[in-house]
Formats: sequence, C-alpha cells, structure tokens
Amino acid sequence: MSKLVIGVTGGIGSGKTAVTDYFSSLGITVVDADQASRMVVEPGRPALVKIAERHGQDILTDEGTLDRRKLRDIIFDSDNERVWLEQLLHPLIRNQIVQQLEESESPYTIMVSPLLVETDQHVLTDRILVVDVPEDIQRERTMSRDGMSKEQTQAIMAKQASRNQRLEKANDVVDNSGSLEQLFQQLDQIHQTYLGLVKA
Repeated sequence: MSKLVIGVTGGIGSGKTAVTDYFSSLGITVVDADQASRMVVEPGRPALVKIAERHGQDILTDEGTLDRRKLRDIIFDSDNERVWLEQLLHPLIRNQIVQQLEESESPYTIMVSPLLVETDQHVLTDRILVVDVPEDIQRERTMSRDGMSKEQTQAIMAKQASRNQRLEKANDVVDNSGSLEQLFQQLDQIHQTYLGLVKA
C-alpha cells in the first residue's frame, strides 16, 4: 500500500474527473469511490439481489443491471430508502476501496469520492484535496453535462456538503474555475508537494 493516501473531493460539476485523469497521467493510482459503488451492485453481487428484493424486478434493466435512474428517483423521494441503501452499500464500498488502496504501488495514491467529507471515507486518507469552483459554475456544468434541470441539480447540491464545509476540511485546494491549462499547472505543483511528503 502507498505510504500516502490523498482524498480528492468536490461538489457535483466541480471537475474531479479532470483532476484525477491528470494524476493518472502522472503515473499515480486513482481509486474511485463511484467505481467501487458500481462494482458492488454488478449482476451476481449480493447487494443487487437485496435491492431487487426490496424494490422489485422493475429496478433492473433488461440486461439485468441496476437501473440507476430509477433507484436515484426512489431515494430522492424517501429518506428511509436512502438510509436503507446507504446501510447496505457503504460497508461494501468501503471494503472495495480498502482492497484497491492496498493494491496500489504508486508513490502516493489518490482516492476520489464525491462524499468524502459526508461519510467516514475521509478516515482512509492522510490529506484532503478539494476541487473548488463557485456554485453557479457547478450548476451550469452539471446541467449542460447531465441534461438535468436546475431544480434537480440544486437538490443534489443540497444533499452534498456545502462549499464552505468542504473547504474547512481541505489540506489542499485547487481552483477549477479557469482553463484546463491553469488547472494542470496547479496540479503539477501539488504533485511535487506530495512526492516531497512521501520522501520526507
């Protein structure tokens, strides 16, 4: 396992993928909590069976995979269902993340999660890097990328930690309101900082 685990987080539409893709291009292992959350509900996994038992076969696509949109609608309308799902999935996702962190062989490891500060996932990290953008940019990017309404986007943002809550937890902050070139310049500096911490 790498000596240093950096947690990367940011609100929806902040550009976490651009950040983690760049770290990946530098040879750094990226462990993605969203990917882990998809893996634990793949066909044949116990979690998918339990979700189908609770919500019926309608929650599955014709190919037998989880219909994420239907599930998202259900948990948006019901806090009880959201809590049930979190209790089922969070331990499984955590186990998946831990396994991938242990397999990492790069100088340090990036663990990216949209809910890093909202869940206990942050305890798996040594430092937190927040990808920060103003909330109006978050909204615009999310609506144009995902084709969501302003209301849907606002509802998702309301369920996430606020910008200030994330920044309070941050050891490092990268500003992603400018160009990709400006973003990558910041990440180059941060990369050198992290390599320095590993060697220290």
